[in-house]
Amino acid sequence: MDPKEAYLSKPWLKYYPEGVPEDVDVPNVSVPELFDGVAEKYGGKTALIFYGSKISYAKLKDLIDRFATALHRLGVKKGDTVSLYLLNCPQYVIAYFAALKLGAKITPISPVYTSQEVRHQLEDSEASTIVCEDILYDNVEKAGVSLKNVILTNIGDYLPAIKRLFGRKALAKAYKGMEAPSVERAKASGLHLFQDLVKNTPPDPPQVTIDPEKDIAALPYTGGTTGLPKAAILTHRNMVALQAQMLAFWPIFEEGKEVGIAFLPFFHIYGQVVVMLSGLVQGSTLVLFTTPDLDEILSAMERYQASAFYGVPTLFEYLKEYEKTDRVNWKKLKLIACGADTLHESTIQGWERRTGAKILEGYGMTETTAVSHSTPYNRPKAGSFGVPLPGVTGAIVDVDGTDFVPVGEVGELILNGPNIMQGYWKRSKETDESLVEIEGRKWLRTGDLVRMDEEGYFHFFDRKRDLIKYKGYSVFARHVEEVLYGHPQIKAAGVVGVPDPAAGQIIKAYVVLQSEARGKVSEEEIMEFCRQRLAHYKVPKIIEFRGELPKTDVGKVSRRELREEAEES
Repeated sequence: MDPKEAYLSKPWLKYYPEGVPEDVDVPNVSVPELFDGVAEKYGGKTALIFYGSKISYAKLKDLIDRFATALHRLGVKKGDTVSLYLLNCPQYVIAYFAALKLGAKITPISPVYTSQEVRHQLEDSEASTIVCEDILYDNVEKAGVSLKNVILTNIGDYLPAIKRLFGRKALAKAYKGMEAPSVERAKASGLHLFQDLVKNTPPDPPQVTIDPEKDIAALPYTGGTTGLPKAAILTHRNMVALQAQMLAFWPIFEEGKEVGIAFLPFFHIYGQVVVMLSGLVQGSTLVLFTTPDLDEILSAMERYQASAFYGVPTLFEYLKEYEKTDRVNWKKLKLIACGADTLHESTIQGWERRTGAKILEGYGMTETTAVSHSTPYNRPKAGSFGVPLPGVTGAIVDVDGTDFVPVGEVGELILNGPNIMQGYWKRSKETDESLVEIEGRKWLRTGDLVRMDEEGYFHFFDRKRDLIKYKGYSVFARHVEEVLYGHPQIKAAGVVGVPDPAAGQIIKAYVVLQSEARGKVSEEEIMEFCRQRLAHYKVPKIIEFRGELPKTDVGKVSRRELREEAEES
């Protein structure tokens, strides 16, 4: 079969679970309209649980409408950008839907960003209003950006009284050297207090007409793997489409009956869209956590009988050895999902031995509104991140061109579907490089090296930028890392290419040993371990032991930082 036709024939469809359609009808509604419909239907049901405090759907809608009215009175209008610089908390959900209800677009900022990073995102997104955790206000002030409105909120506002003091102390410890401004100072500086706005404003927001296909809902920023972070333009239709696609692919979920654990950060596209948004537009109960405290999370899963758990590889790696993991009967959950990075085989095997439950992998990017592929719940395949969601077409093309490669060969993954971004905000060059027309159809070039097997399941190899070229050979950093993770004394590893005039690039591995092995395992022993399992050209030439490795916001090893360090040294 012609390579192009092999992909366009969608061989994965025959492995969809029963009842899952090839495509979905995307409702012509905005994100807040979707939520309002659910809130009306499940008004008396608990929407959020925040360390014991419960907020019903009816109450949540009331708070959203009050805050939307307050934002309107502060001059926020359709097309404005509202920045959310918050931890996971009810205020995040309230501010998110309130801004969207006014036709504004939101841009979430990571709570671990420095003032310089905050400045870049506020200026680049053209934010005029920020809703900010009070303990983080220092960074906003130091950023020196002129903002029309600064709204402060405190993590304790929606905590049970007994936990407020504890919550404030925990934040003060986490953000050492940063101090929340007093109420008096805030008011004297012209800042607004979230609670005052909600309490003193009626739930009477203006009726704003939103065109789901054209109007922007969010400007989430990518990690900045090369250069400064850039924002993906996601419309209301992108987000509504993704909800329809996930709902169609997971018919095991029942509207209004599920409980999800929401500890993945909402500023990240995974936590924001897959956990927060999908939970609330399906009438689920979300148990919110500001930080991933494993004891609290495991207790909450049993207490509230969670039906879904979303994590990242580093979390599952930790949980498979954690002494209290057995508190949860993992086999009872409808879905245990992993995203944001690739699961190592050793993690999967250890997890299944420990819990008897399977982790289902998915794949997505900020540019795909979080998800494009997922593993069919009834037919997982080892080493695969699954198949395209209903309405998504995936294909593999030449890394440096647009020719479709034969099935089974590695190339660059391209995607087409209603959840694909509109482009990069104010980055026409990058947009033109990423969104390309191939034979009359618009595709997203993902920058990921992938292959599709005969059954239509997709397998990840590496990021295009992480491909190491050693003396003309192509080496996948992830392949070398997989071997390193197979060593019983290696806890974590990161592999990068280091420029070398003779070889082009040489392979360097950063390794974290298990505590009992430190000082006892040598660099040569690690190299010999690799020689027995890898072709000669794939064996790392440099091993550097570390106490820990730099991580991204969602906990995966940051090869970018390791590469920069290696190049500098």
